[in-house]
Amino acid sequence: MLSIALKMLFRDKGKYFGIILGVALASLVIVWQGSIFVGLMTRTFAVITDIAQPDIWVMDEKVQFIDDAKPLQDTALNRVRGVEGVAWAMPLYKGNIRARQEDGTIVNCNLFGIDDATLIAGPANMVDGNVSDLWRADAVIVDTVGASTRLARTNADGSRRPLLVGDMLELNDRRAMVVGLSTQTRSFQSQPTIFTTYSRAMQFAPRERKMLTYILVKVKPGEEIAATQRLIEERTGLAAYSGREFSWKTVMFFINNTGIPISFGITVALGFVVGTIITGFMFYSFTVDNLRYFGTLKAMGTSNDKLMLMVIVQALCVAIIGYGLGVGLAAYMGASARNSPLAFRLIWQTLFMAGCAVAVISALAAMLSMIKVVRLEPAVVFKG
Repeated sequence: MLSIALKMLFRDKGKYFGIILGVALASLVIVWQGSIFVGLMTRTFAVITDIAQPDIWVMDEKVQFIDDAKPLQDTALNRVRGVEGVAWAMPLYKGNIRARQEDGTIVNCNLFGIDDATLIAGPANMVDGNVSDLWRADAVIVDTVGASTRLARTNADGSRRPLLVGDMLELNDRRAMVVGLSTQTRSFQSQPTIFTTYSRAMQFAPRERKMLTYILVKVKPGEEIAATQRLIEERTGLAAYSGREFSWKTVMFFINNTGIPISFGITVALGFVVGTIITGFMFYSFTVDNLRYFGTLKAMGTSNDKLMLMVIVQALCVAIIGYGLGVGLAAYMGASARNSPLAFRLIWQTLFMAGCAVAVISALAAMLSMIKVVRLEPAVVFKG
C-alpha cells in the first residue's frame, strides 16, 4: 500500500513539485531569516566573544549592554584586585573615536585600550604584525575589515587600497601609526576596530573624569567563578558577570528595546502562512485528483486507517524532501555570504524550529486531505 501511495504521488509531477515548492519555501524563509536574526544578535556581543581571557567582567551596576559604557573610577581596579579568589584584574577602555584620514575623511571607530604591561584583551588573530608591536610609539592595530573598507586609502588615480602596516591615522588630533592588522568578529554597528594600550587610549580619547570602562578578571585555579563574582559585588558594589552572562544581558537588551525581533518574527510568520497555504492547497488538490484511486481501494475493502496511512506517507515524503531543499538552499546562501556584511549564523535550534514548522504544515495539509478520503463513498468510483 505504501508503494502505491508513493507511485500516486510521483506520477502527478505538477502537483508533486508544487507541494515540494510550498514546503521548501517555508523552510527556506524560516531558516534564512532565523539565521540572520541569530547572526545579528551574535554580533551584539562580538567584543565579549573575541576577548576570551577573562572569567569575569566587572562594571558599573547600571550597565545594560556592552556598548552602554558607564566609566568607573581608577581606584576600582585596585579594589577588585584585592578580592580573594582574583588571580589578576586588568583595565579595559572601550569607546568611540573619530579617525581622520589623509584626505580629510572622518570615520567613526571603536577604540579599545588594553593593559600596557600584559596586553591582555588584545586581538587574538593577527594577520600582519604582532600584538607586542603596541609597545612602539603611537602604535595601533586595526581590524582587517575596517582597514579594507571604511579606512581604505584613496590613491591619486581615484582607486582605493586597504590600510596597511606603516600607514598613519589621526585620532583626536594625535598621530597614530598602524603596526598590525587583526581579524575581529564584525560588530553590530560594523565600525572599524582600533586597539592600542590603555595609557595611549587615554591620550587619544576625549578626556573625562572617569575613563575606566571595564575591569577584566581572571579567577585563581580551584576557585569558583560564581563565588568570586559574589565577593566582588559585595566588596566593591560593582556588577560582576561571566562572559556568558554578559552576552545574554546584551542580547536581551536588544530583544526588549528594539524592533528587530518583531521584524524578523513577522517575516518568519509570513513564510509559515504562505507555505501552509501553498502546501495545503496543492496537497488537497492532489488528493481530489486521485479520489478515484482511493475510492477503488476503499471499494476493494481497504480500511480508512490504511488510506490515512497512505496520505501520511505522502505528506511525510514531501515534508522531508521540501525541508531538505529549503535548508540546503539557505545554508548555501549563508555560506556564499560568509565574507560579506550580511550576518548569518546557522544553529541547530533554528533547524529544529524550521523542522517543527514543516511538520505542522505537512500535518495540516494531510489532515485536510484525510477528511476528504475518510468521507469518500466507495460507490463514487462507479459513477459515470
